[in-house]
Amino acid sequence: MSAETVTASKKGIDLRVVMGMLRRLLPFAGLALLIVLYLISTNFRPTSLHIQTFIDQVATMAIMSTGAVFIFSLGSFDISLGVGAAVSVCLGIMAYNAGAGVVGMFLVCLVVGMAIGFVNSVLSAVFRMPVFVMTIAMMSVLTATLQILLGGKTDLRVTTTMVEPIKALDNPYLRLGFVLVFFLICLVLFNFTKMGRRNKVLGGNPKVAEQTGISIAKQTILTFLISGSAVGIAAFLLIARSRAVTANTGVSLGMDVMMAIVFGGMPLAGGAYSKISAGIIGSFSMVLLSQILTMQGITTGWSQVYKAVLFLAVVFVASFSYREKMLSRAEMF
Repeated sequence: MSAETVTASKKGIDLRVVMGMLRRLLPFAGLALLIVLYLISTNFRPTSLHIQTFIDQVATMAIMSTGAVFIFSLGSFDISLGVGAAVSVCLGIMAYNAGAGVVGMFLVCLVVGMAIGFVNSVLSAVFRMPVFVMTIAMMSVLTATLQILLGGKTDLRVTTTMVEPIKALDNPYLRLGFVLVFFLICLVLFNFTKMGRRNKVLGGNPKVAEQTGISIAKQTILTFLISGSAVGIAAFLLIARSRAVTANTGVSLGMDVMMAIVFGGMPLAGGAYSKISAGIIGSFSMVLLSQILTMQGITTGWSQVYKAVLFLAVVFVASFSYREKMLSRAEMF
C-alpha cells in the first residue's frame, strides 16, 4: 500500500469521525439557535406568560416523545399517539366526573394509554400488520371511539362543581416534575437495561435479534406499553391544563411527536444510533419553533407548513448520513 493510499485512508477515517461528531452535535446546535431566536423575539425579556405557555406545551410533548423513542428505536413509528391521548383524556374526565377522584382519573388515563399501546403492539408483532397500515387504522378507530364517547357533543368538560382539585394540578413545577421523573426512568431503561440494548439490536436487524434469542413479539409489546404509559401521563397533564376534550384534541400531536424525535437527532431507521435524549431535545426545539412563529404573526396553518418543510429537510440530511454507514437489512443477509 502506497503512502498516498495510507494518508487518504487516514483522512477518510478522520472525516468520518468528524461527521459523526457533527451529527451528534447538530440537534444541540439547532436547540441553541432556537433559544437565541426565541430570546430575540421576546426582546430578551420573556414574560411569565411566555414561560408558562412554553412549559404547558413542552411537558406533554416531551413525555410522549420520550416514550415514543422506544418505538422509533425498533425502526417503527406510531402516528396515532395524539388521538390515543385524546381518548385517554375523554375517559379520564368521564371517570373523574363519576367520582373517581384525581388519583382514579390518573389511573384511568394510564390504563387506557397502555391498553391502546398493547393493541397496537399485538397488531404489529402478532398479526404482522405493516406499521403504516396499523397506525392509519388505529387513528380511524380511535377517532371514531372519541366521537362515540362525546355522544355528538362538541366537547366534554370537567364538572364545574368539581373543577377546583383539577386547578391545583395546573402547576408548571408539577409538569416539569412529571417530565423529569419519566425521563429518568426511561433513561435507565433505555441505556442501562437489557430492554434498551435489545431494542437497538432489534431495530438494527430483526434477523440478528431473533437468532440471538430475543423475542420480537415480547420486545414489541413491552415497547408499546412504555409508549402507552407516556400517552396516559400526557393525557393526565392535558386534563390538568385544559380540563376539557374536543373532537380536535390531539389531532396534530402524533405528527408533532414524530417531528420532535427527528429534530432531536433520532434516526428513522432506529437501531444502534437511537438515543433517549432525542425526545427531550426535539420537544424543546419544536415548542420553541412554534412559539417563535406565533410571535412573528405566522398563522397556525402556515406554521405547520414551515415545520413540515423543515422536517423533510432534516429527514433527508439524516437519512443521507446514515445510509452511507449502514447496510440495509436485506443486504446484511
